[in-house]
Amino acid sequence: MSVKYCHKCITTDILTRLEEIFRDLLTKWDSRLVEFGGESDHVHLLVETCPTVAPANLIKNMKSVSSRRIRAEYAEHLKPYFWKPYFWSRSYCCISVGGRANIETLLTTIHSEPR
Repeated sequence: MSVKYCHKCITTDILTRLEEIFRDLLTKWDSRLVEFGGESDHVHLLVETCPTVAPANLIKNMKSVSSRRIRAEYAEHLKPYFWKPYFWSRSYCCISVGGRANIETLLTTIHSEPR
């Protein structure tokens, strides 16, 4: 997920808080955060969820809840970057795999790709 207008405003503290928020939210969706990382303008999540969860609904919920919480908790830090009540851009990338791929294979593939 990318920050709206590509602002480089995610600090280490915000990144840590985002991970906590996502872990908590995913538990409520009967899912789990396998791996999390990010930079100053975007985050990456590797999520394990059941096939009955619609990815678009899950991502929409994660973006809206995390945006509200981060904007409330870090209002002063984010004030210079945003003049409207946004945090995330509308775009995202979601790649799914079937039941044959295990987590170890996915992590090996993710970490071996050039960035």
